[in-house]
Amino acid sequence: MNAKVTSIVDQISQLTLLETADLVSSLKSRLNIPDMPMGGFAAPAPAAPAPVEEEEAAPAPQEKTLFTLTLKSFEPASKPKIIKEIKSMLGLSLVDSKKFVESAPKQMREGVPKDESEKIIETLKGLGGIVTMD
Repeated sequence: MNAKVTSIVDQISQLTLLETADLVSSLKSRLNIPDMPMGGFAAPAPAAPAPVEEEEAAPAPQEKTLFTLTLKSFEPASKPKIIKEIKSMLGLSLVDSKKFVESAPKQMREGVPKDESEKIIETLKGLGGIVTMD
């Protein structure tokens, strides 16, 4: 490997997580790289509105089957755990997850089946978060 590249890799590997996030942000800005969604829930996002339309088209059934989850608040002491769980659930970067959690109340997901909604609520409740299911 090139000595210059090796030197850069060594320097980057010594950065803290926040410094690394700043580096990534600066590189994206300087190189005009757009933010790209990554992770488990980011890819199926365009399909999410379709179930909501089906729900609106059939108002006859009184029992709602798809829900919108909103992170209302969280205990300050559990903020790191909530950020980590949001990162995992929504497929966001650590920096984006932190911004997401800090901007609570914020909508997490739409068109989520009832059982999955209840599992997500219980998980975040166990970590110190308050999530509503609308």
